[in-house]
Amino acid sequence: MIKRLVFGAALATAGLMSFSAHALERLDFVLNWVPGGDHAPYYYAKKMGWYEKAGIDLNLEPGKGSAMATQRVGAGVTPIGLADMAGVLVAKGKGADTVAVYNVYANSPQGMYWLKSSGIKGVKDFPGKKIGNPAADGARVMWPALAKANGIDPKSVTWVNIDANAKLAALKSKTIDVTTSFYNIHHIFQRELGDDMGFLAWKDAGLNPYGNSIIVNAKFLAENKPLVDKFVKVTQRAFAACVKDPKPCVQALVDANGALKFDNELDNWMLVEQLMSDKYSREVALGYFDPTRMQNDYDLVKEYIGIDKPFDVKSVYTNEFLDRSIKMTK
Repeated sequence: MIKRLVFGAALATAGLMSFSAHALERLDFVLNWVPGGDHAPYYYAKKMGWYEKAGIDLNLEPGKGSAMATQRVGAGVTPIGLADMAGVLVAKGKGADTVAVYNVYANSPQGMYWLKSSGIKGVKDFPGKKIGNPAADGARVMWPALAKANGIDPKSVTWVNIDANAKLAALKSKTIDVTTSFYNIHHIFQRELGDDMGFLAWKDAGLNPYGNSIIVNAKFLAENKPLVDKFVKVTQRAFAACVKDPKPCVQALVDANGALKFDNELDNWMLVEQLMSDKYSREVALGYFDPTRMQNDYDLVKEYIGIDKPFDVKSVYTNEFLDRSIKMTK
């Protein structure tokens, strides 16, 4: 009798486990680039089982640039992704039907790097120079805006296709004159280039649109609002947890991606925190899009780059899934 009860309990447990496994909804999420410190919260929440507890089987896919992530999500190839918001606005005008549901970078992370020994002192010295970065990098999309905001012809530079991992080597060998990078790996450029490093943050050059944001295919969002709601809330909670105590988050990232080094990715994350912080993330909600600023970003893109087919900027973002009690604390 006891054996039967034990066997019955085992069957019941197996049944519950099977039900739980089937109850999970798979969600593919394409990153803007290969995993790094800025992606730590997703890996932390996954390691802690937070997505699973919310009924989500999250599949994190390495990306090949914001432009590529936007194309995939806009076309419905992948339901959700991470991409530079200004580029998302450009893509929306070209027919990419996406909706941003969470802002990661309240400040633009874009920066330009060069060697001071080359004679370059700033953006006005870029005409005639070669800028190297990946073909699908978001900086290329927004370059015309930065150029025009600083009174130079966007076509006065030559873009060279190079792999992200080859930027520093190409700069040192003078194969290129300038390269682009997100601020969260600024410490690597400082370490490698030392006093010869020239740097320009876009936000200090008259261009500070919203940066990386989580975007969802519009059709997928309309059909899966409860799923997206759970994903956003878990992600928002994870970002807040990583601000409070970054080391376990970075460790989760490293554990899931063996080639990464803990100290390097921790430095990466600490710079990410600077990019996340603004008045609205601190006072309204972490991940919040300010409507006035979004309109300003739309106007900026329309003026400097162009919107192929105009649209109401309110159609490309939403704050409805955010927990207003979770705010940036730094």
